[in-house]
Amino acid sequence: MHAMENFTLKPNSKTDVITYMENNHLVQYEKHLLIEVLEAIDAADQVRLSWFSSFGKSLRHLTMNVHAYRKGLEFGFTAIAFDAYGWFKRPQFLDCEDIVLGNPDLFMEHSMVRLGRGPNHIWTYALNYSYGLAGGGSQISVYNPQHTSRQEALMAGLADLKVRMTAVIGHTDTINYKQPVILSTLAEIQKVQRHTVQLALF
Repeated sequence: MHAMENFTLKPNSKTDVITYMENNHLVQYEKHLLIEVLEAIDAADQVRLSWFSSFGKSLRHLTMNVHAYRKGLEFGFTAIAFDAYGWFKRPQFLDCEDIVLGNPDLFMEHSMVRLGRGPNHIWTYALNYSYGLAGGGSQISVYNPQHTSRQEALMAGLADLKVRMTAVIGHTDTINYKQPVILSTLAEIQKVQRHTVQLALF
């Protein structure tokens, strides 16, 4: 682990933390983390303050990195490492696979459910979806939904993708939302869902 430079929380940092909290719009996890920091300051717990300080070169940097680390713990990732810019390194999920739905030979005519698990066997999924030309997607990360098995994660991903595809059936923009691609993907989803349920019965 490489500690950040030029930033150290100390027992006399309380005013700085309170000022930061008052002058910034904080999301829930930031508020909770900074309350923890204030508790460590009030307790003059320099060991705890040094640990927090090692996660960032500013309060914003610190809270984002600690949050990323703790989300990783939920999947069993325990390593603490930072990239060249001081941001917490993205953990590498295990047993990753892509379930392709649609025509894999045509870039804009297939979607994917990406699966992966953490060391503690908590699974998650991410989607890469195409409506023809429009679409979206993301990589698997510790911020994605948690599931207790590969099958559960796959079924959740398929259901998520089905909702997205169903929502654009009959879209008037037939260039970006190609109906044959959308209907074909929905048919593929149903086929994989049926196959997954059948496998679970044996």
